[in-house]
Amino acid sequence: MIQIEDTFRHQGMRRKLVAEIKQKGITDEGVLDAIGSIPRHLFMDNSFIQFAYLDKAFPIASGQTISQPYTVAFQTQSLQIKKFDKVLEVGTGSGYQSAVLCKVGATVYTIERQKALYDFARNLLPTLGYRPHFFYGDGYLGLPTYGLFDKIIVTAGASFVPEPLKQQLKIGGIMVIPVGKSDLQIMKIIVRVSETEYTEEDKGGFVFVPLLTGLSD
Repeated sequence: MIQIEDTFRHQGMRRKLVAEIKQKGITDEGVLDAIGSIPRHLFMDNSFIQFAYLDKAFPIASGQTISQPYTVAFQTQSLQIKKFDKVLEVGTGSGYQSAVLCKVGATVYTIERQKALYDFARNLLPTLGYRPHFFYGDGYLGLPTYGLFDKIIVTAGASFVPEPLKQQLKIGGIMVIPVGKSDLQIMKIIVRVSETEYTEEDKGGFVFVPLLTGLSD
């Protein structure tokens, strides 16, 4: 049974975190509300709980990280989510980004290749009231059976934009994906404007763990 402890101290630290990311340029009130209400410390290893509300990424299981809150907020804001948007998340990780997406009103389909992380998020999120659709699989392939998607978010650094993900985006849909080498990626905002045409905009440098293919037990 997962222990849910969210103290006044935790809530106060979240308010400070919200003020910090607001100062860095996050303006979407829904996103700010999500960051302010979701107990990030529950998604992290106990040894890192005192750092949970710093605006930093931290290690989690399977050699992965929980993204910096600003990065989570930036990607979410860039998706311009409307209530009930069907969103594909590639890389469930700890489940924190999934929770933020659910909180802002998306219907979330999230896929993870690391079995330990998939199991962790699938157990934790429903206890917090968030119920995305969980999938254990290869994120490069997306979820063709469940597409098309209004929005797609990739939460690991891809060496290229996977063609299957582009094909699973609705016309008018937005994909947010970090693309580049392992030490630095460029956040790309891709919009599908027709069956065959996409626009692409670069939104600065970020650092993510690499997006890997295949499954990991």
